[in-house]
Amino acid sequence: MTFDLTEKRYIKETGLEQRIARIVEPVANDLGYSLVRVKMTQENGLTLQIMAEDGNGRFNITDCERLSKDVSPVLDVEDPIDREYHLEVSSPGIDRPLVRARDFAAYVGHEAKVELSDLLDGRRRFRGLIKAVDGDHVVITLPDVPKGTEPDFRLPLSMLAEAKLVMTDKLMNLAQVDQEEFPIDDDEDIETVELSDDSEADPAEDTADHSNTPEESEEDASTEETH
Repeated sequence: MTFDLTEKRYIKETGLEQRIARIVEPVANDLGYSLVRVKMTQENGLTLQIMAEDGNGRFNITDCERLSKDVSPVLDVEDPIDREYHLEVSSPGIDRPLVRARDFAAYVGHEAKVELSDLLDGRRRFRGLIKAVDGDHVVITLPDVPKGTEPDFRLPLSMLAEAKLVMTDKLMNLAQVDQEEFPIDDDEDIETVELSDDSEADPAEDTADHSNTPEESEEDASTEETH
């Protein structure tokens, strides 16, 4: 399939997140991945979350490890964060962020939550079914509009602040079919991998203990390390 790794992302990011995205995206692209999102959170003190995907919108444990291994030394050299932080490289997950036009096109007929950076027709938040992608707009059908009011809203992608899929039975069924056809890992119990700071550590030890890792959905994959 044709897959533009650098297709424009429409998402609101802080100045630091934008800087980190500029550092991370070329590394991801060189590995054949597309950057989905960079996000800083206060989890575990400070966590840098990097979401990425391959050309089919998937990202398994092996992919997480590859990107984490290549991006870590680049972040160490560029040093965009001035204090200790945890690096988490993960898949977009089932109820994934929608950051590109192709994301909306891939999930036409599914429910999404969209927040705009500015008001549009008196509202900033929209929740409804993705009806279509029309150039640089996405059409969302809202279920909660007054009777006799047009339910379809054309939202400019350029105004997108944040958007993600809503977890529904339909979305879960789609994910289950994809999981059966393309299993994430031979061992379904391995969902999160803690990477050691010791570069000389036995790779087998990096994935040996998962007892204290947070429970995730089967569709999510991630790796974590501390910087």
